[in-house]
Amino acid sequence: MFYETAAFGFTQSLESNWLLIKEEFNRLQQDNSIPWKKEFLYNKGWDIFNLHSFGKKIEENCRLCPETTKLVESISGITTAIFSSLAPGTHIIPHKGYINTVLRCHLGLIVPTDCAIRVGHETKNWEEGKCLVFDDTLEHEVWNHGNIPRIILLIDFKKSSF
Repeated sequence: MFYETAAFGFTQSLESNWLLIKEEFNRLQQDNSIPWKKEFLYNKGWDIFNLHSFGKKIEENCRLCPETTKLVESISGITTAIFSSLAPGTHIIPHKGYINTVLRCHLGLIVPTDCAIRVGHETKNWEEGKCLVFDDTLEHEVWNHGNIPRIILLIDFKKSSF
């Protein structure tokens, strides 16, 4: 189930500043990212760059992305904010998140064709500069059959904040 993004005021701010966020991501060095820790969920090529991780601010990384940090820290109830890179040919298998007190927002930054997310029975493609909001405790999966990495800004925020 995807939510109507207009229900969350911060999505408009993210969408209107997406090029600035993308620019900060593009300035990062390749070695700044780390593989997603739950390797059993994917076949290859899922790297992340943490700004906030489960309520903890990663100071050094936030200094590298000051404008993105300001934007995500203005979101009420934020728990996680990361850049997520999905290499061509990567498939994240169907799974469910485990924290039912948060919702997840994806802001598309670089989106190849043939790259999508399925939540429940609904499949959507990301759009550059647009947000998707969903409950990740529902079964979901992701794939990138495109020829370039898919880059998003992933944000978890507390449901009770909205």
